[in-house]
Amino acid sequence: MIFSEFAYSIFEKSIEKYHIIDDVYQSFENPYDKDDISHLLYRKNWIDTVQWHYEDIIRDPNINPDDALVLKRKIDASNQDRTDLVEYIDSYFLNKYQSVQIKESATINTESPAWAIDRLSILALKVYHMNEEATRTDASTEHIKKCKEKLAVLLEQRKDLSTAIDQLIADIESGDKYMKVYKQMKMYNDDELNPVLRGIK
Repeated sequence: MIFSEFAYSIFEKSIEKYHIIDDVYQSFENPYDKDDISHLLYRKNWIDTVQWHYEDIIRDPNINPDDALVLKRKIDASNQDRTDLVEYIDSYFLNKYQSVQIKESATINTESPAWAIDRLSILALKVYHMNEEATRTDASTEHIKKCKEKLAVLLEQRKDLSTAIDQLIADIESGDKYMKVYKQMKMYNDDELNPVLRGIK
């Protein structure tokens, strides 16, 4: 199967599973073997899905400030988990193509495969929720029309992004592109780099 289609199918399974209970505090179970790339993809999208709903909750204008602070901490931790998963997925590609002979004319891409796949995961969430809005029975005709138009754009974006991801992977496999993984150095979580945390320490 083409990788983008494979990844998107995993994302859809994660999203559907989450919405059975539809609770950010529900337990997480990964149905895939930990040595399988499906395991990383499923976990990656689950993090995105939970964070999507964290972001909904924290925008409640009536949210208790103490609850909002707790939620902000959860969002920060989620962002770190998301970054970690992207790096794990990139490590999978690095390992898979480590023996490829890179051509002298090879170029580097503006983003790694995993960061493009990260965007595909978020896009799967946008498609899911826009489709929900486009099929509501309690919304106005105008709302439904606008959401259907937006959904069409998202589906076109999915097609274009999927094509770009698969082309990038093919280019890496053939040696026409090469990849590097820059470990993300998030400064705000580091008590040596964040001046506020350093002051507390």
